[in-house]
Amino acid sequence: MGLSKTIWTNPSEFLKHSQPDNPVMFFSPGVLHATARRFLDGFPGLVTYAVKSNPDEIVIANLAAAGIRGFDVASPEEIALLRRLAPEAALHYNNPVRARSEIRAAVEMSVKSWSVDSRSELAKLIELVPAEDCEISVRFKLPVQGAAYNFGAKFGATAEEAVELLRMAANAGFIPSLTFHPGTQCTDPAAWETYIHSAAQIAREAGVTIARLNVGGGFPSHRLDDVMPQIEATFALIDRATGEAFVDSRPALVCEPGRGLVAEAFSLAARVKAIRDGAHVFLNDGVYGALAELPMIGIIDRIEVLSTEGQRRHGDTVPRIVFGPTCDSVDRLPGEIALPGDMAEEDYLLFHGMGAYSMATNTRFNGFGALSLVTVLALQH
Repeated sequence: MGLSKTIWTNPSEFLKHSQPDNPVMFFSPGVLHATARRFLDGFPGLVTYAVKSNPDEIVIANLAAAGIRGFDVASPEEIALLRRLAPEAALHYNNPVRARSEIRAAVEMSVKSWSVDSRSELAKLIELVPAEDCEISVRFKLPVQGAAYNFGAKFGATAEEAVELLRMAANAGFIPSLTFHPGTQCTDPAAWETYIHSAAQIAREAGVTIARLNVGGGFPSHRLDDVMPQIEATFALIDRATGEAFVDSRPALVCEPGRGLVAEAFSLAARVKAIRDGAHVFLNDGVYGALAELPMIGIIDRIEVLSTEGQRRHGDTVPRIVFGPTCDSVDRLPGEIALPGDMAEEDYLLFHGMGAYSMATNTRFNGFGALSLVTVLALQH
């Protein structure tokens, strides 16, 4: 993916001037810095970035410049990337299942924080990781509440198992901590409160004073016009609930936002290839490209339609079925999307809030997916 060296005022200026036939991702460093400051100023603890959501070097470099000092990594490749771009950063290896070769590689790159959710994986860490100054954070799960999908289907010990794992990690000489993930795109702040009180109960039953509590990711991005994320309210709830649950043994707090940090800094422009018989819309990007997660998480309705002259279409909306460019019939956006009735072939659909799980999952299936990256001062007019 090539980065444009020119900084444009906004997407419409670029689209009018360049008329690109391939999809374009627009990046605003100013928006990314502002979102980082929102988390750094508001969250009552250490803010770490979940690299998987968008591992582009320009994202890592800008977050480090904005003051992010910790990163949630899931593989030796991500660890090596961070050691190159932000060598002094704290790295939390929070993928709880690892091959022995991956553990050894992480130890060589001085990773000091690990998560675990099973006895067999804890045994590997005890065998291969020097305990001195190293943290093991036991990941537990509860029934999903208020999230787009359930992370606990793959990861997380039950509360009963977490008690045993926490005690074992402490007895092995590691710094004992707990971690959870309330679920991706979690719009219900109460989900964190339930998890925090459960964490305190796990620590009490284990007889362990935990050093830190990682409250996970799950902080939502702004996907729907009429649903505004309650980020500050969530920060305040986390702070209050931790004090209530742990009282005098309050742990230091950590969070690991991915989409909550990076989504707003990017907007995607996809061009209309065709409007078949005045009904179905075909774009030059779809679910094998930068729109990969929409069938799982749901549509983003923060969409502008721009003409080839960069003017916004304002016609009465019509519900449309929207397909991507490939020959695969599953290459379709979920549901029907309300789009202006005066939309025309070669117009652009500008999807806002597209920085998370878009560039990282883009493929070249069927020869499509040649995504370019353009820097802009602002993402909207």
